[in-house]
Amino acid sequence: MIRRMSFALGLLLACVLASCATAPSVLPAATIAQATATLQEAIDEIAEAEATPKPAAFPLSKPGPYYGGKRTFTFEDASRDNHKVRVTVWYPALLPQGSSGSKLQAGSDRDPDRSGAPYPLILSSTKVARLLAPYLVSHGFAWASVDGIDSYYQINEQVIDQPLDILFSLDQVAAHPPQGLEGVIDAERAGAIGYSFDGYNALALGGARIDPAYYLAQCPNPDDTTQAILSGLSAFGCAPADDWDAFAAHAGEAITTSEDGLWQPMTDARIRAVMPLAGEGWWLFGERGLAAVDRPALILVATQDELYAENALIYERLGTADKALISFVGRGHMMILEYEMVARMAHFAVAFFGYHLQGRGDLAYYFSEEFVAQHDDLAWGVYGGE
Repeated sequence: MIRRMSFALGLLLACVLASCATAPSVLPAATIAQATATLQEAIDEIAEAEATPKPAAFPLSKPGPYYGGKRTFTFEDASRDNHKVRVTVWYPALLPQGSSGSKLQAGSDRDPDRSGAPYPLILSSTKVARLLAPYLVSHGFAWASVDGIDSYYQINEQVIDQPLDILFSLDQVAAHPPQGLEGVIDAERAGAIGYSFDGYNALALGGARIDPAYYLAQCPNPDDTTQAILSGLSAFGCAPADDWDAFAAHAGEAITTSEDGLWQPMTDARIRAVMPLAGEGWWLFGERGLAAVDRPALILVATQDELYAENALIYERLGTADKALISFVGRGHMMILEYEMVARMAHFAVAFFGYHLQGRGDLAYYFSEEFVAQHDDLAWGVYGGE
């Protein structure tokens, strides 16, 4: 477009110069008309381009106004044989005088920035927090992450222990704010997020309930629905079914006792919104268990992820009416290691939790269908392409 305008301007200039150098001669009218027409076409193209909406950037992937700090604490859960839970707390912090630093690098033991306190709380494993917490903290969130919890190769007691550890971290920072962080954390406005194994935790913290009857019916012969979402990446399988009584005993009667056959949810009313990212859990929850999810949920997953079919199935069965699925077209499960994709996930997390936990209505657009439609490599809802 710019080349065309330059050509047209050059042609007109050449015409003018030629007329000055050879005053008696007369330029052909066709030459002047051609240059004028070319110039007008270029002007029209620029006007059309300016009027055409451009793909939106991801503005919330850029750091917000706050620097970050972090501190680590160890608590003991008396209800689980003094089980130790090590928690890293991330929070908006003051940059030490005379120092410089990135807003995406949290400094240890910095003094909190109380200018916007108290800050809504995000919950996850520390493995996920290392990637996403600095972004959200810079936008005015606190974060409590549990150290040491990680992925597992097959389903085991971790599907019970990890959500309970995260819930325990919520209880501790709420009832016993870490020294020096009193008044910084708003635990009454909390959200949960997680990727892959931690995506299961986010679903559980969103109210999904284990359905023993459905799970045990899949072992060793899964039904067509479960069979269709099986993948080599999934950690879910039939290991607990080999000794279900021991598995249930580990969960405890407070979780396993109910009147409807489903286990009790491992959640808390303070958790107001959840973001399961490329997670799993269909085997344990089934349709009835997922229908129990009763708060806003946003799922992000890549279309080339082996877990995509399971995420689509989970999304369709979530009980909450306030739900959305955003597909990263052409990406795979390990997009979590790509800087640009992590920044995009952070953008959606800031928008989603900012809307639901900070009460910022202006952020709804940034995780909306309208916003997603402006990006060729994103899709709203279950992706129907190849």
